[in-house]
Amino acid sequence: MRQTDGMSSASSTGVVVRPIEARDHERWRELFTAYGVFYETAFDDAVLEGVWAWLMDAEHPLVCLVAEHDGEVVGFAHVREQPDTFTAGPGWYLDDLFTEPAVRGSGAGTALLRAIADHARAHGGGTVRWITAADNARAQGVYDRLATRTSWVTYEWEV
Repeated sequence: MRQTDGMSSASSTGVVVRPIEARDHERWRELFTAYGVFYETAFDDAVLEGVWAWLMDAEHPLVCLVAEHDGEVVGFAHVREQPDTFTAGPGWYLDDLFTEPAVRGSGAGTALLRAIADHARAHGGGTVRWITAADNARAQGVYDRLATRTSWVTYEWEV
């Protein structure tokens, strides 16, 4: 895929992070569906196939990295570049990050975040931003080790 320049990285925990490939479709679909359940959202087939089409389109700005452990995809991250008006340079938004519950604590989430940082650095640097649910304490423990918690308040407006 053009977006990730074929990068792949391995962590000290045996987790390998790589760009998503067409062969990952069914496993990605399972994990993305589980991610929706975690956030009390049911993705219909149109959403699942629409996001998958974006991921397979080398021209689409959404990039997907997957984490593998023992050859099985156990997590994913969706990230996209967004212009940063505070720096007039690149910025990055992490839309989604999910690891299978059985591998939480294995380093898969950290490996995905580090791979996102590597991807951002390889494409001009900038700041990676994301949100998480206020009650997602386990994820926040990982995030607090790697990033700076901000005081920004998030709003949503369906238009």
